[in-house]
Amino acid sequence: MVVVGVQSGSAGAATDREDGATALVLSAAQRTAALQGAQAEAATTARAIGLSDREGLVVRDVVKDADGTVHTRYERTYEGLPVLGGDLVVHKKKDGARSTTKATDARISVPATTATVPADTARRSAAASAAASAGTKAPAASAARKVVWAATGKPVLAWETVVTGVRADGTPSERHVIADATSGKELYAYEAIDTGTGNTQYSGQVTLGTAPSFTLTDTARGGHKTYDLNGGTNGTGSLFTNSTDVWGNGQATNRETAAADAHYGAAVTWDFYKNELGRNGIRGDGVAAYSRVHYGDAYVNAFWSDQCFCMTYGDGTANLKPLTSLDVAGHEMSHGLTASTAGLRYSRESGGLNEATSDILGTAVEFYAANSSDVGDYLIGEKIDIRGNGTPLRYMDRPSRDGNSADSWSKNVGRLDVHYSSGPANHFFYLLSEGSGAKTVNGVAYDSPTANGSTVTGIGRTKAYKIWYKALSTYMTSSTDYAGARTATLKAAGDLYGATGPEYAAVGAAWAAVNVN
Repeated sequence: MVVVGVQSGSAGAATDREDGATALVLSAAQRTAALQGAQAEAATTARAIGLSDREGLVVRDVVKDADGTVHTRYERTYEGLPVLGGDLVVHKKKDGARSTTKATDARISVPATTATVPADTARRSAAASAAASAGTKAPAASAARKVVWAATGKPVLAWETVVTGVRADGTPSERHVIADATSGKELYAYEAIDTGTGNTQYSGQVTLGTAPSFTLTDTARGGHKTYDLNGGTNGTGSLFTNSTDVWGNGQATNRETAAADAHYGAAVTWDFYKNELGRNGIRGDGVAAYSRVHYGDAYVNAFWSDQCFCMTYGDGTANLKPLTSLDVAGHEMSHGLTASTAGLRYSRESGGLNEATSDILGTAVEFYAANSSDVGDYLIGEKIDIRGNGTPLRYMDRPSRDGNSADSWSKNVGRLDVHYSSGPANHFFYLLSEGSGAKTVNGVAYDSPTANGSTVTGIGRTKAYKIWYKALSTYMTSSTDYAGARTATLKAAGDLYGATGPEYAAVGAAWAAVNVN
């Protein structure tokens, strides 16, 4: 969810080191083979990294670097039960040397796997909790799933229940509630809904990928489709179909215009992932998500859902400001990317990093597009005018300009809404890209302060987003906090540019400038 070109430095030609540590683009068949191969060796890998005989590994993703290093992401099981917060990444170099990044260093063990609290009791309690604490309307709870909860403190046997419904603003809710299976006490809860030739409203006249039958089906980019919900809030609605291959007229009153914006944003994001990050679609499998526009009535938001593997866009105030701008599209698709890689839990500091990842990559997509109607900037949602006064949703150079976000880290950051706890990471990215102080980029004036009074020199946006993606896809886990993000990005910078280079030093300096040391 979102609501909520001049470049500093030079991207230049990639160094030999950067080439070696850059992820390879895998075809769908290659990725499937890599996943199957890793799963076949999962038991051997579990023993090699010191897991107990009661623990197992389930492969979730594989990233292969050009230098032969393979990063394999696993979910963990205990006595066959999913271990939430037990995810890990095994890094295996070409010479066979292994290292491991874990979401938790706790020993995974529980006294028994028989629950004291019945599953149905946990289910009813979860529904009541969602209604009382989250304001979920018409909550419906799934059957409780027995798990081991290891994300916070000592691992315990628990029930996980997913409660669906609708939030006060009309956004769907998929609230995961974790309760102790012995005492019934709620341990944790988080939301799984991450809220955020066409004549477009925001990007001008653009080329769209369509099918020969004149439908908004992008056959060149994983089969991405754009649907019209026509004010509905469920299902896919109807696929946009036309008698010609011209879509929209640039005005919100034409239903095809919002579709053209959403379809274009999905295409640019797909191309950015493939050409800049070496990723073949959101999941890396060459299969596209889909987009839904015209959600609800005057719904002022956009959101990503893992359940439908789709982006959804409201039409904004008076149904005249659809939330389909380029950076918002990149933002929403990047929630899917995060879910497919680190899986950053959408709560507290990890939730702030989840939102920041979408802001960072959405911004990178906007710059990548080089569209004269929507030039790249470090402002989030500046086109959609949610507040009605022409101001953007968020500012990356000084996040506190929005009146809610934090410029730098403090022990209270995790208590903020995730859209505001994203501030320190957004600020970090701006400083790493452009540096501190006053600067004008693409006609927009910025003035970025530092928490420690230091002067930070940027390394350029391209290197900055490559470092962030490398950290996300190979070193971050579901429970990564700000300290963990610093460690992950330093490792990524070392992989790409060397641990003694200016890029590595700049990462450390940019984190120090937002009080992450």
